[in-house]
Amino acid sequence: MTIEEIRELIQLVAETGVAELEVQRGENKVRIRQSFGGDTTVYVPGPGVPVATLPATLALKADTPAAKPEPTLIYAKSPIVGTFYESPSPDKPAFVRIGEHVTPGKVLCIIESMKLMNEIEADVEGVIESRLVQNFDPVEYGEALFAIRPV
Repeated sequence: MTIEEIRELIQLVAETGVAELEVQRGENKVRIRQSFGGDTTVYVPGPGVPVATLPATLALKADTPAAKPEPTLIYAKSPIVGTFYESPSPDKPAFVRIGEHVTPGKVLCIIESMKLMNEIEADVEGVIESRLVQNFDPVEYGEALFAIRPV
Protein backbone atom coordinates (compact mmCIF):
# COMPACT_ATOMS: atom_id res chain seq x y z
CA MET A 1 0.00 0.00 0.00
CA THR A 2 1.45 3.36 -0.98
CA ILE A 3 1.37 6.57 1.03
CA GLU A 4 -0.89 8.07 -1.66
CA GLU A 5 -3.39 5.23 -1.18
CA ILE A 6 -3.34 5.82 2.58
CA ARG A 7 -3.92 9.55 2.00
CA GLU A 8 -6.94 8.69 -0.18
CA LEU A 9 -8.32 6.44 2.57
CA ILE A 10 -7.89 9.22 5.14
CA GLN A 11 -9.72 11.61 2.81
CA LEU A 12 -12.52 9.04 2.40
CA VAL A 13 -12.88 8.72 6.17
CA ALA A 14 -12.96 12.52 6.55
CA GLU A 15 -15.56 13.00 3.83
CA THR A 16 -17.93 10.23 4.88
CA GLY A 17 -17.75 10.59 8.65
CA VAL A 18 -17.07 6.88 9.10
CA ALA A 19 -15.76 6.23 12.59
CA GLU A 20 -13.23 3.56 11.62
CA LEU A 21 -11.94 1.97 8.42
CA GLU A 22 -9.64 -1.04 8.16
CA VAL A 23 -8.16 -2.21 4.85
CA GLN A 24 -5.93 -5.23 4.30
CA ARG A 25 -4.04 -6.14 1.12
CA GLY A 26 -2.02 -9.28 1.46
CA GLU A 27 0.16 -8.79 4.53
CA ASN A 28 -0.28 -4.99 4.51
CA LYS A 29 -2.96 -3.66 6.82
CA VAL A 30 -4.01 -0.10 7.67
CA ARG A 31 -6.64 1.06 10.18
CA ILE A 32 -7.89 4.65 10.22
CA ARG A 33 -9.95 5.76 13.22
CA GLN A 34 -11.61 9.17 13.43
CA SER A 35 -12.91 10.72 16.59
CA PHE A 36 -15.41 13.51 16.24
CA GLY A 37 -13.14 15.75 18.28
CA GLY A 38 -11.20 16.10 15.03
CA ASP A 39 -8.28 13.72 15.53
CA THR A 40 -7.60 11.05 12.94
CA THR A 41 -5.31 8.18 13.90
CA VAL A 42 -3.57 5.98 11.38
CA TYR A 43 -2.25 2.56 12.40
CA VAL A 44 0.05 0.62 10.09
CA PRO A 45 0.80 -2.55 12.05
CA GLY A 46 2.50 -5.77 11.18
CA PRO A 47 5.77 -7.16 9.95
CA GLY A 48 4.78 -6.68 6.29
CA VAL A 49 5.24 -2.91 6.54
CA PRO A 50 8.73 -1.66 5.68
CA VAL A 51 10.19 0.41 8.50
CA ALA A 52 11.02 3.20 6.04
CA THR A 53 7.31 3.88 5.43
CA LEU A 54 6.41 4.29 9.11
CA PRO A 55 7.84 7.83 9.57
CA ALA A 56 6.04 8.97 6.41
CA THR A 57 2.81 7.44 7.66
CA LEU A 58 3.16 9.06 11.05
CA ALA A 59 3.87 12.40 9.40
CA LEU A 60 0.70 11.87 7.38
CA LYS A 61 -1.32 12.08 10.59
CA ALA A 62 0.10 15.49 11.42
CA ASP A 63 -0.36 17.12 8.00
CA THR A 64 -3.92 16.08 7.17
CA PRO A 65 -6.15 19.05 8.03
CA ALA A 66 -9.02 17.74 5.84
CA ALA A 67 -9.58 14.91 8.33
CA LYS A 68 -11.23 17.31 10.82
CA PRO A 69 -15.00 17.74 10.65
CA GLU A 70 -16.13 21.15 9.41
CA PRO A 71 -16.88 23.17 12.57
CA THR A 72 -19.87 25.01 11.06
CA LEU A 73 -21.78 21.78 10.46
CA ILE A 74 -23.92 19.96 13.01
CA TYR A 75 -23.87 16.17 12.70
CA ALA A 76 -27.09 14.24 13.33
CA LYS A 77 -25.81 11.05 14.93
CA SER A 78 -27.35 7.66 15.51
CA PRO A 79 -28.47 7.22 19.11
CA ILE A 80 -28.50 3.42 18.71
CA VAL A 81 -26.96 0.53 16.81
CA GLY A 82 -29.17 -0.64 13.95
CA THR A 83 -30.00 -0.39 10.25
CA PHE A 84 -30.42 2.98 8.49
CA TYR A 85 -33.53 3.59 6.37
CA GLU A 86 -33.98 6.82 4.43
CA SER A 87 -37.75 6.38 3.96
CA PRO A 88 -40.71 4.86 5.84
CA SER A 89 -40.98 2.05 3.24
CA PRO A 90 -39.22 1.09 0.00
CA ASP A 91 -41.98 2.58 -2.18
CA LYS A 92 -42.05 5.95 -0.35
CA PRO A 93 -39.74 8.96 -0.91
CA ALA A 94 -36.87 9.73 1.46
CA PHE A 95 -37.69 11.71 4.61
CA VAL A 96 -35.17 14.40 3.60
CA ARG A 97 -33.01 15.26 0.61
CA ILE A 98 -29.68 17.06 0.34
CA GLY A 99 -30.32 20.81 0.19
CA GLU A 100 -33.63 20.55 2.03
CA HIS A 101 -34.40 22.93 4.90
CA VAL A 102 -35.25 21.15 8.18
CA THR A 103 -36.53 22.33 11.54
CA PRO A 104 -36.21 20.70 14.97
CA GLY A 105 -38.46 17.66 15.17
CA LYS A 106 -38.37 16.93 11.42
CA VAL A 107 -37.87 13.18 10.86
CA LEU A 108 -34.55 12.58 9.07
CA CYS A 109 -34.54 8.78 8.88
CA ILE A 110 -35.40 5.57 10.67
CA ILE A 111 -32.97 3.30 12.52
CA GLU A 112 -34.27 -0.23 12.93
CA SER A 113 -32.99 -1.94 16.04
CA MET A 114 -34.27 -5.28 17.33
CA LYS A 115 -37.34 -5.10 15.03
CA LEU A 116 -38.25 -1.64 16.38
CA MET A 117 -38.39 1.35 14.01
CA ASN A 118 -36.89 4.44 15.67
CA GLU A 119 -37.47 7.82 14.00
CA ILE A 120 -34.42 10.07 14.16
CA GLU A 121 -35.34 13.75 14.26
CA ALA A 122 -33.41 16.95 13.56
CA ASP A 123 -32.24 18.80 16.66
CA VAL A 124 -31.49 22.06 14.85
CA GLU A 125 -32.90 24.24 12.11
CA GLY A 126 -30.73 24.13 9.03
CA VAL A 127 -30.03 22.77 5.57
CA ILE A 128 -29.08 19.14 4.90
CA GLU A 129 -25.54 19.33 3.47
CA SER A 130 -24.89 15.60 3.09
CA ARG A 131 -26.10 12.14 4.00
CA LEU A 132 -23.16 10.21 5.42
CA VAL A 133 -24.56 6.66 5.21
CA GLN A 134 -26.37 4.71 2.52
CA ASN A 135 -29.86 3.26 2.70
CA PHE A 136 -29.92 -0.17 4.44
CA ASP A 137 -26.41 0.35 5.91
CA PRO A 138 -25.72 -0.86 9.44
CA VAL A 139 -24.88 2.04 11.76
CA GLU A 140 -23.13 2.28 15.10
CA TYR A 141 -24.01 4.24 18.22
CA GLY A 142 -22.78 7.81 17.72
CA GLU A 143 -22.14 7.42 13.98
CA ALA A 144 -22.83 10.61 11.99
CA LEU A 145 -25.82 10.17 9.69
CA PHE A 146 -26.36 13.67 8.26
CA ALA A 147 -24.38 16.91 8.13
CA ILE A 148 -26.64 19.93 8.72
CA ARG A 149 -25.60 23.55 8.17
CA PRO A 150 -27.44 25.59 10.85
CA VAL A 151 -29.34 28.71 9.74
